[in-house]
Parts: sequence; C-alpha cells; structure tokens
Amino acid sequence: MTFPYHNITSHSFIKTFLFVFILVLFIPSCNPKQESAQQVEPKSQNTDQIAPTANTHPDNSDVKHILFFGNSLTAGYGLDENQSFPTLIQQRLDSLGLKYIAINAGLSGETTSGGKNRIDWVLKQKVDVFVLELGANDVLRGLGLKEIEANLRTILDKVKASNPKVKIVLAGMQAPSNMGNDYTRQFAAIYPKLAKEYQAALIPFLLENVATIPSLNLEDGKHPNAAGQYIVRENVWKELKGVL
Repeated sequence: MTFPYHNITSHSFIKTFLFVFILVLFIPSCNPKQESAQQVEPKSQNTDQIAPTANTHPDNSDVKHILFFGNSLTAGYGLDENQSFPTLIQQRLDSLGLKYIAINAGLSGETTSGGKNRIDWVLKQKVDVFVLELGANDVLRGLGLKEIEANLRTILDKVKASNPKVKIVLAGMQAPSNMGNDYTRQFAAIYPKLAKEYQAALIPFLLENVATIPSLNLEDGKHPNAAGQYIVRENVWKELKGVL
C-alpha cells in the first residue's frame, strides 16, 4: 500500500521541480532591463580604473589649465597632496563652477636654476595660466641676485614662447633679514620688476600672514602647515581671480 503512494509523491515532486526550474530560466530572459544592467556594470568598473586628474569635466574642449610651478611651498611639503594650496585652489574653482584644472608642478628643493632646466618638460602639456613660485631656495643658498633674476626671466621667456596668450602670475618672495638689508631689498624688488616686464599679476608675498607664525607652519618653521595653506590659498586667489 505504501509503494504506490511513494511513487506518486516522487512523480509529483519531479514535475514540480522541473516546472520551477524552467520558470527560473524563463523569467530573466523576459526581463530586458535586468539584462541591460548586468551588461553595463563591468563597463563602469573599467571606467573607475582610469587614472584620476586634478579635476574631471564632461567636456574637456573648453577646460583651461593652471600650472603651479614652484618648489616645496607649492608641492605642499610635509602634507597630504589634498592639503596643498593648488588643490585648495582647485576646490575653489569647482565650487564656483569654473572650468579650470589646477596642476601642481611643485618640486621640493627646486631652485630657479633647476626650474630653468625642468620647464621644457613641464610645458609639454597645455598651459593657459602659469603661476611661478621660485627663489626661496636660492636665497637660502646665498645665490647671486643677478643669477636668480636671469633664471626667472629664462623660465618666463620659455613659457611665453610656448603660448604667447598665456597669462602669468608671479609669486613674490622675501629674503630673511640675516641676508643683509641690501640683499633683502634687492631680492624682493626682482618680482615687481619682472611682473611689470612680462605683464604678469603679482602676489606681493606668497607667505603673507603665514611666515614666522609658529601655529601656521610645520616644526621646521619654513613650510606652511594645513592651516597655513588656507591662508596661502587666499593670498594666491586675490591675484589669480582677476586673471581668470
């Protein structure tokens, strides 16, 4: 008596299982939206692997580039990359909806001589606005004022030659008082002189309201900390906004 009952139950179970199996296979094939989503997902994953830039715009045809060319002050020595003033400038540009990409070409330890030798390689990319910040390391090494000025002029000449329409912003620097009054005065005068000659916007002193203030600098007393970088950003922005 039990055998026929067992046989009928097994047969019903098999029929039920086959029906559910076929139904599961059939439903996805009738749902084009789900199939489409499965096909798109790998593409978005591949897109994420593209190397990031300073900023991303849907249409790069009208995006302009600001090149910050300098030493450790521009590079953001001792800080995360996103704490440097060029990155803070990029954040300001994005918040205002301005289509500019800020490129940080700062190199720690760079002198005007090193910048003169490096500039050709940097200018291989598009540059619409050029912000020059060099000279501080020359002073620390006691280099001659004529050499410093000549090197800065060579850099500016090469920038102009690469793009006659480029707009230039020159970051003024100051020498420490222990270099002597004459040296300090003549060094500071180089930047206004070159700014006038090259019709460049002049930042009177890049480290205004930051230099010599312990709470705004790293332990070495020479490089702005994260808080100091925000003030440097404002010093730069005062002149840069008029150029943009």
